Amino acid sequence: MFTQTLKQRVLGSNLVDLLTGPHGVDRYTELVEPTWTMGQARAKVVDVRRTTPRSVTLTLAPNRAFTAARTFKAGQYVNLAVEIDGRRHTRCYSPANAEGSSRLELTIGVHDGGLVSTYLYEQARVGMVVGLDGVGGDFVLPTERPRRILFVSGGSGITPVMSMLRTLVAERHAGEIAFVHYARTAVEANYRDELAGMPGARVLRGYTRSDSGDLVGRFGPDHLAAAMPSPDAVYVCGPTSLVEAVRQNCENVFTESFVPPVFEPPANPTGGRVTFADSNVDVVDDGRSLLEQAEAAGLTPENGCRMGICHTCTRRKTSGTVRNLVTGAVSTVPDDKVQICVSVPCGDVEIAL
Repeated sequence: MFTQTLKQRVLGSNLVDLLTGPHGVDRYTELVEPTWTMGQARAKVVDVRRTTPRSVTLTLAPNRAFTAARTFKAGQYVNLAVEIDGRRHTRCYSPANAEGSSRLELTIGVHDGGLVSTYLYEQARVGMVVGLDGVGGDFVLPTERPRRILFVSGGSGITPVMSMLRTLVAERHAGEIAFVHYARTAVEANYRDELAGMPGARVLRGYTRSDSGDLVGRFGPDHLAAAMPSPDAVYVCGPTSLVEAVRQNCENVFTESFVPPVFEPPANPTGGRVTFADSNVDVVDDGRSLLEQAEAAGLTPENGCRMGICHTCTRRKTSGTVRNLVTGAVSTVPDDKVQICVSVPCGDVEIAL
């Protein structure tokens, strides 16, 4: 412990920073070990499992720059960055590990046309180094745990729910727990073997392309009655249709969804000018999000979820007015930070990009 602490003090000292300027100590230590950085959060892949035909499970060992600055709560997400063909891509994923674990476990479902998910499914290997940035999300358990908890998930939405379930089991939760998970088929159901032997939880499965599960069809009153009638709290993560079905049949529902919403851009674009000031690019507003218009103009701004969750695409709006398609909020003040993936212009706008 003394050696580790001394190493951190030396590497973080003003003298070392001066001697390694202008690039900083990270540019030198990463040549020895890619995760040995003071300021950049990274993780090494220490295990790779492909247990279903459409998903890959990665176990990550984060470096000190990540663990020292961030506290992960069950149900939250992290921003994972990988380099593909020389370009950095960021996506948000919810770890499935319990709170307090020194490792992060990410189970990533492959989406049709998904660049990052497909890359990781095909190329992820032990020893690969990925970037980590930010722990966020409000889809978490309260400090005072509800007594009767129902979890519902669909597809890759199982990961934050799995994290909550593992956390409660580790805590020896004294109340009742029920878990309903939907997958297309039994072969594509993640964590099937672990859930079959999960202590202290009633687990039911439904398969949308098969009648071989414990439940048949979609979530409704009969599925609720089979799992846990009148739960104190319900946590659901999955496709929008599943989330809405749970809302219609339950009270005290807490939700998360990583399915991009369908945005309704203005029917009549303003015809104003969108200026990407740092790039000296100027275009006529066509009604789409600022991110899409930037990409159409040949720019490559960093982005992640493309749905207003991860904040990777946040940029400074130097002037003009924009509307957030998710919240409806309108930004009129200069030098405001906006998420360009979900913001559309309202007249002339200038973005520091």
